[in-house]
Amino acid sequence: MAYTPFYLEQSLEIRQLYTVHYFEYTSSYAFAGESHDFWEFLYVDKGTVRVTAGDQSFDLSRGQLIFHAPGEFHALSANGVVAPNLVVVSFRCDSPAMEFFRGRVTSSGGEERALLARIVNESQKIFSTALDDPATHSLSPRQDAPFGCAQMLSSAIEELLIRLIRRGDSIADLKQSAPRQMEERMARIIDYLEQRLDQPLSVKQICRDNLIGRAQLEQYFHEQTGGGVIDHFSKMKIDAARRMIREGQLNYTQIASKLGFGSVQYFSRRFKALTGMSPSEYDRSVKMLSETSLTPPDDSANNM
Repeated sequence: MAYTPFYLEQSLEIRQLYTVHYFEYTSSYAFAGESHDFWEFLYVDKGTVRVTAGDQSFDLSRGQLIFHAPGEFHALSANGVVAPNLVVVSFRCDSPAMEFFRGRVTSSGGEERALLARIVNESQKIFSTALDDPATHSLSPRQDAPFGCAQMLSSAIEELLIRLIRRGDSIADLKQSAPRQMEERMARIIDYLEQRLDQPLSVKQICRDNLIGRAQLEQYFHEQTGGGVIDHFSKMKIDAARRMIREGQLNYTQIASKLGFGSVQYFSRRFKALTGMSPSEYDRSVKMLSETSLTPPDDSANNM
């Protein structure tokens, strides 16, 4: 009986590799950018980076991948707070299926992270070139590389790409996902501020605790509120103070202390600067009565 072979189709083939990197950058690192005629992907293994892709910039955090198509200008910078770790792989693949990755970003799952680890591991076995050298433009093979390393490496990259394409419904367009990611991130920062109304925060501390660059943070708050993050935090404190005054359970000194003001005098100045009234004037105002359904507290409850 004659047997008929089945020819295995190669949907994606990686036969040319340009670079494999595992970088451990400083928190102040910045790469001015480049473009080239082959594909590249970047995976964030730790921290947060701002990536320029073409004429747009996006913030990527741990577990996210971004692909740069041939000819696309790309640059990156750390956020000035946390030192990022990155995997960067550049390669040639002429398969039409690669168009799937143009202008796209995705998150990794456990299987994808295992493949990325395999890519780094096999690269260390086959190349003598240091994986942390950003000036690398040519990979040097080891003479004592284990059998089949090149094939293991190419098959790991191919499998990673195939798995991501199969997971196509979970890959979002960069232009759509970046604003949503920023909105979610800023919502977390607002919640962070809300939980710390009793503390005197600085911009540096807010950036450090939320793994975000100062310029990015301030730009967002200026766009959304017309002021900086500390201005918004002060407004949140004064809004909380107005609520406490309406509730009538605490005197002004206690409110100042509860909201992290150094003194009741400083609290009073900030309150007046933001509302146009002193705490006691607000306490006796029609405005206060219009903002609450509670019975106005007795004037003797607060004295200032």
